Amino acid sequence: MRIVIALGGNAILQRGQPMECHVQRENIAKAAAAIARIAKDHQVILTHGNGPQVGLLSLMNDAYKKVTPYPLDALGAQTQGMIGFMFEQELRNHLPGREVCTIATQTLVDPQDPAFKNPDKFVGPVYSKEEADALLAANPDWTVRQDGEYYRRVVPSPQPAAILELESLKTIAASENITMICGGGGGVPVYRAENGMLEGVEAVIDKDRASRLLAEGLEADAFLILTDVAAVATNFGQPDSKDIRRATPEAMDALNFAAGSMGPKVESVVQFVRNGGKMAAIGSLEQAADILTSDSGTVISNDLLEGISYY
Repeated sequence: MRIVIALGGNAILQRGQPMECHVQRENIAKAAAAIARIAKDHQVILTHGNGPQVGLLSLMNDAYKKVTPYPLDALGAQTQGMIGFMFEQELRNHLPGREVCTIATQTLVDPQDPAFKNPDKFVGPVYSKEEADALLAANPDWTVRQDGEYYRRVVPSPQPAAILELESLKTIAASENITMICGGGGGVPVYRAENGMLEGVEAVIDKDRASRLLAEGLEADAFLILTDVAAVATNFGQPDSKDIRRATPEAMDALNFAAGSMGPKVESVVQFVRNGGKMAAIGSLEQAADILTSDSGTVISNDLLEGISYY
């Protein structure tokens, strides 16, 4: 099968871990080992998040006062190269004889997208309330929101309209011996100006939504979103919460999920199946191979006798 795997940023840097390079490399080595188990039998196209990394680069930019801070689109491009290089190296180590390549991608957005007026995408490290207040005082143009027991910066996350490199990616994917890493951080956000020229934009694309667009464009058989939860839960954190095992798109439509976290993931897997994909799933990185056999995670498919089932 051709499988698009969208890897959460927590697989690269877990919540609360120091943003040291060696820590990220260690996490990526573990993630690559899990992905390689699937890639031995299937063609994998890997995408990944970049929230902590783009946030760190932004802080570094602000700290160096001799140049104007780089915009988010440029920082996103930097993270594609850095994270892609680390994953490519580790996947080559786990898949001897397999070709692995990293491709930087751009994602077209609408400059009139309402998301620009309502930032909700978390980027960068977590802060205490006191640290967040100090950062807002120093950066009054930032928006900071609560993320669990911590606080983080949020930026606009417009809907992805197209992946500019899609035709090139199709050509590469036609060689089934190639494992691709692309669409990092949802791709570099760009728009077309009135004169038709491409320009970068201050935003971060949701990598799950962009990965769904990629999976459809590459006619993938399956679309997996791997994160730090075993399955999608109803009423997360409440006493009556239940982990969903399998569901149809219609059954998932009847449930509500947090807009800043699980919501885009559920929206993406549901839309992939609704638009013709065979199956999509959300689950933990460690159980990635079991998700493909419906023995772990939350699997979305049209081929179900009942609308929803639970663990």
